[in-house]
Amino acid sequence: TYTTDTKSREENKKTIESLYRLSVDIKKIRRLKEWVLLQDVAYVKEIAGILQEMGADETAVANILERCPEAILHTPAEINSQRALWQLVCQNEKQLIKLIEQFPESFFTTEYHENQKANILFFQELGLKNNIITRFLTSAPSIFYNPVEKNKNVIETLQRNYLSLGGSDANMKIWILKLLSQNPFILLNTSTAIQENLEFLQQNDFTDHEVLQLLSKLKGFIFQLTSSTMQKSMLFSKNVFKCSDQELKQLVLKCPALLYYSVPVLEERLEGLLKEGISVAQIRETPMVLELTTQIVQYRIKKLSALGYDIKSGTLESLNGTKKDFEVNYGKIQSKKERPIFNPVAPIHIED
Repeated sequence: TYTTDTKSREENKKTIESLYRLSVDIKKIRRLKEWVLLQDVAYVKEIAGILQEMGADETAVANILERCPEAILHTPAEINSQRALWQLVCQNEKQLIKLIEQFPESFFTTEYHENQKANILFFQELGLKNNIITRFLTSAPSIFYNPVEKNKNVIETLQRNYLSLGGSDANMKIWILKLLSQNPFILLNTSTAIQENLEFLQQNDFTDHEVLQLLSKLKGFIFQLTSSTMQKSMLFSKNVFKCSDQELKQLVLKCPALLYYSVPVLEERLEGLLKEGISVAQIRETPMVLELTTQIVQYRIKKLSALGYDIKSGTLESLNGTKKDFEVNYGKIQSKKERPIFNPVAPIHIED
């Protein structure tokens, strides 16, 4: 929104002096966003004053301005409006300044102020807790730039489909809120894309109940796919596992990653597993192993091999799951190996 082609192409001395007084690393700004220093008008003292008023100390102010120097190009009125807006969801100014320190770019994007405000109020009405809304503001700010009508439209499409797939009125609100909390970027999709993806699943003989199951398992990421990429991924899995449509459907329900990941990703992960001596039959038995990157699989196989566990002859279950799940499984295998074999009914030999 600011011109980077200033006539003079000379740094604004007044801006430099004001930043210098605040112990801001000017070299850092020159390296990353020099255009900010070329602007004729800047509000360095005023913006620093507002941040200090909120409880930021000298170091915090310097850090914020180094990370997001364009903050000084906003008027104090714009920043105070943004401050009032974020206070709608922050417990206090202490929490607010902490968020600004961590995510200055999100706070200092003031161009969509009216949309941000309308969306915050809409999310509160929807029943999202303030701590979730603050998480959205910092990690998914782009969803607030949409006009509120667009976000409402997407939510209404999800609600309508949830009910038409057999979801109950009583659970709908919980389902929507959970889906949004897991993946706020759903709101960046269009209602048409959502509709098309659901229809694709139904055309591939997934029952309404199974479609709902997939939506929940995939945390709404299914809406970021297209029917053609899903089709390609399913065809790839069908060829690899040499299975019927019905068997493929069961594999996808067991491991939605087969639907979510593109063919190149699935290919690379499959090759990585085969190189480790794992068979296609083993992978078909435990397809969830394809959710893991090749590096993670190699690391886990190495750790299990060190315990004498042969992955080629055993089940792949021990490779599966999150880092925490794996550590628990690994611990069980380790303690089993270390435990001495003890027969409670064997006679005890005592030397005289």
